[in-house]
Amino acid sequence: MIDLLTAFLALAGGFFAFAAALGVVRMPDLFIRMHASTKAGTLGAGLILAALAIHAWDLAVATRALAAFAFLLLTAPVAAHMIGRAAYRTGVPLWEGSILDEMGDSLKHAEGAPDRRGERVHREGPADDPRRA
Repeated sequence: MIDLLTAFLALAGGFFAFAAALGVVRMPDLFIRMHASTKAGTLGAGLILAALAIHAWDLAVATRALAAFAFLLLTAPVAAHMIGRAAYRTGVPLWEGSILDEMGDSLKHAEGAPDRRGERVHREGPADDPRRA
């Protein structure tokens, strides 16, 4: 019974890892590719690590597998967010089929550009600090 559960988890993890790889190859732009790779890739790795923990049936291996999965859950979304933000700021184009660009308005506001009413948005930063004069 444990062998069947291990096989099922490993196959399911392999399916999601394959779906992540297929998403990286087939999706139209960087941002959608990153979404496919982080979501499906994390789930696939988690299922494969669960299969490993059940197959080994050892507390030390299960603890390491759980720690690896927790680390992956904590770092993959943050890394994808930072890469996507850097790509957007450097001008990587969105897919021409994109309907909404939510980040464009927020970056304009953060940089002091006029908002939708034409008023300048001012945010204090290190250059505005009177102690630095």
